[in-house]
Amino acid sequence: MKRVLALLALLCGSAQAQTLNYVPVGDLRVLDPVWTSAAITLNHAQLIYDVLVTMDSKLQPKLQMAESVATSPDGLRWTFTLRPGLVFHDGSPVTAEDVVYSIRRWGARVTAGQALMSHLASIDALDARRLELVFSRPFGPVMEALASPVLAPFVMRAQDAKTSPFEQVKTAIGSGPFTFAADAYRPGDTVLYRRNPAYVPRAEPPDGYAGGKVAKLEAVRWKYLPDSATSVAALQTGEVDFLEALPADLAPLLTGKPGIRVEVLNESGNIGNIRPNTAHPPFSDPRARQALLLLVDQEAFAEALGGSKALGRACFAVFVCGTPYETDIATGPWRKPDIPRAKALLAEAGYKGERVVLMDPTDQPEIHLIAQLTADALRRADVNVDLQAMDWSTLVTRRNTRESPAVNPQGWDLAFTLWGGFSLSSPLNNTPLVMSCDGKNLYGWPCDPEMEKLRAAYFDEVSPEGRMKLIARIQTRYYEVVPYVSTGIFQRQVAYRATLSGVLKTLYPVAWNIEKAAK
Repeated sequence: MKRVLALLALLCGSAQAQTLNYVPVGDLRVLDPVWTSAAITLNHAQLIYDVLVTMDSKLQPKLQMAESVATSPDGLRWTFTLRPGLVFHDGSPVTAEDVVYSIRRWGARVTAGQALMSHLASIDALDARRLELVFSRPFGPVMEALASPVLAPFVMRAQDAKTSPFEQVKTAIGSGPFTFAADAYRPGDTVLYRRNPAYVPRAEPPDGYAGGKVAKLEAVRWKYLPDSATSVAALQTGEVDFLEALPADLAPLLTGKPGIRVEVLNESGNIGNIRPNTAHPPFSDPRARQALLLLVDQEAFAEALGGSKALGRACFAVFVCGTPYETDIATGPWRKPDIPRAKALLAEAGYKGERVVLMDPTDQPEIHLIAQLTADALRRADVNVDLQAMDWSTLVTRRNTRESPAVNPQGWDLAFTLWGGFSLSSPLNNTPLVMSCDGKNLYGWPCDPEMEKLRAAYFDEVSPEGRMKLIARIQTRYYEVVPYVSTGIFQRQVAYRATLSGVLKTLYPVAWNIEKAAK
């Protein structure tokens, strides 16, 4: 009898160990990773989709769905061959046509894709496993563009990828290591992913986003807990296993506790982002946006977000401190807060005390903090602040409204988000820097033909020296037109139970390679 009880206990513990109970950064409302740049949707996409190429832990491009790539001597023709045995979750085979349509759709919305597509003459499927990209002129960062793990060209079925990039794909059928359980999807509460038994991982060991994506768990259950104190308590009791975002003010409750690990996975850090709506006054005038630069105390913002000086610091380099494109050019006048000068710039921009609407996502502790700090800074400059509380999913939907709050109750003036340091580190992937005047760039829709000329010149430039000169010119122009305002760079900590092993260091947490021991 004792042996039977012991066996039952072992089986129960084993079954419990097969599900990772995970508290994500927000509530998953949008399933389409092309339609939105929200981190929660990108994390979802990493679980269920796969990509042609990706990046390892050193941010070097590596083949993923591709078995091989061949390049013509002039660099204008790139032929990718898919690995055999790739299958979508509905049982249909992954073909080169699926990849072609997925890249085309991604290329219409994402900064890196738009840059690649501007140089592309054609992209076609040669047969079921081979696709060919033919460029009209040299484009140096082909692999870097396709490999970016942020806003990646996730491969969808062709029938889904044919959807307009400005409309949401409603299905969630990929070919990745986990499947999306549509029957268990409860927005505002639970998202369930199940191990994909048909997935064939690469043979290499995992390395960042590259290598073998081995799903060692039977399931991953996302539990949306908007209250941070509740999620921390749930981790302590073992009700959940992993907190994707540990608020700095709650980190001391978990740091050093037996059975819990607190660490930084994304060593490139995160950058708070204030995004003005340039479609209407006051922030349609660049002088009003420059005023924001002078109201944001980056050191104070970053230290508050990181929880200490060790985890948060100012960074005025447009392409991020600590990267090859870091420079101090044109930053001098903007490094110190200056309320009188900010008020003068607002007056020059025509601001006369009108209501300024800030969208405050109270279920996102870090972004909520940015909104609060920004509101306080604006009030010090006598701005009439309307800080409107909402959840993150509401903000993600509402930020697509262009109209002024004076004419549309859904209108807004300032939105807030976070970007990973890698996401902003080059003109290739710095999405909020895009200032195209076609209205197809990121919400806020800043327009500046000069910036777009400089970005285009960067993509055409082949020499490292020439690129650095263009980086300096782009940064100078940034401080003249200010498409967004950064709040410094900080490192975010995650927390998880010590029963987990195999947690990889990636820009955003991933579930493959993780094992969970029984309690």
